[in-house]
Amino acid sequence: MASKADPVIGEWYHSTEKAEKFMVTTIDDHSDTVEIQYFDGNVDEMDLTTWYALGIEHIEAPEDWTGPMDNIEKDDLNPVGTEMRREDWEAPYQEEDEKLRAGPRISDDEEQEFKE
Repeated sequence: MASKADPVIGEWYHSTEKAEKFMVTTIDDHSDTVEIQYFDGNVDEMDLTTWYALGIEHIEAPEDWTGPMDNIEKDDLNPVGTEMRREDWEAPYQEEDEKLRAGPRISDDEEQEFKE
C-alpha cells in the first residue's frame, strides 16, 4: 500500500507494514531524504521514494509523545516558575528609559575641564 501522506516536520506517522509510530524530524530537499525518530527514540532516514512506497499514515501524536525524547520527565514539560510576566518584559525598557532621563554622565575629570 503506497503512502498518500506527505512528510511534515514535527508530525507523527504510523507505518502499517512495520507497525511503528514515528515523528518526522528533518526533510532534506537537496538529497530527497526524510529523517524520522521512532517512538522508542531510534533515529532513521529514508529517501522520499521509499516514503511514498511504504504504507505510511498520518496519526495524532501519541498520548505520551515524549517517548522519543531522551530522559525527559513529565514535570520538565511545564517547569514551574518559568512563566513570563509583563514586568519581566518591561524591566529592561524601564532601565534604559531611566538612563536616558538621567541624562549623560560625565566624569569628574570632564567636569573639572568644563569648569576651567
